[in-house]
Amino acid sequence: MLRSELIFLRPLEAEDLDFLYALENNPEVWGVSDTLVPVSRHVLRQYLDNAAADFFEVRQLRLVICAVATGQAVGTLDIFGFEPLHQRAGVGITILSEFRQQGYARAALTLLLSYARQQLQLHQVYCTISVLNMASLQLFEGVGFSKVGVRKEWLRTPEGWLDAVEMQYILG
Repeated sequence: MLRSELIFLRPLEAEDLDFLYALENNPEVWGVSDTLVPVSRHVLRQYLDNAAADFFEVRQLRLVICAVATGQAVGTLDIFGFEPLHQRAGVGITILSEFRQQGYARAALTLLLSYARQQLQLHQVYCTISVLNMASLQLFEGVGFSKVGVRKEWLRTPEGWLDAVEMQYILG
């Protein structure tokens, strides 16, 4: 199991329906998840039914971040866009608002880097972050990601277009 003193990462379970429903339907995270409309329980149930598919086949994986102290789900860690030839994948992380700034995201990313290198045998992981998302920029930089570029007017928000920072971590 992927575990630290603070968190453990586990696969999605059928019992995660309510947790995912709350997470996916939170307008605060829609801007970073490319979501425009609420997601129904039916769609999420179908997603959970297929969540155990092989990473190398579906090229994505979602893990639930749980607090060791309570066992409670506090967020998700996504690996997506896996490219087998180039041994790279994107990374996304979402922490429920009441659990932010408690070290959960940093602990999850640290576990992910080891898992991506050793088990998934990736060469690199990358992420795209809004220039306004200072917490995420600091988080990813803090675990060793490097800024490799800026995409101009990459993200559309209700307030207008925002630049996005591209970051990557070479696993070796």
